[in-house]
Amino acid sequence: MPFINIKMTHEDGGATKEQKEKLAKGITELFAATFNGRGAKSTVIVIEEVTTDNYSIGGETITNIRKRSN
Repeated sequence: MPFINIKMTHEDGGATKEQKEKLAKGITELFAATFNGRGAKSTVIVIEEVTTDNYSIGGETITNIRKRSN
């Protein structure tokens, strides 16, 4: 069973339910097309939204990096 974990930042209210459903459907279809139909019915998609305070690069949170660049 394919298990695909998508992590993305949670910003501006995050992704809507509809956007997440569309993303899950598209990723599932792409996986199945890439692997000749394998996993079309059993692909598990997990979408995790991470706040920019909990995501850092080089020891600095994305929140602070983005504040500095605006």
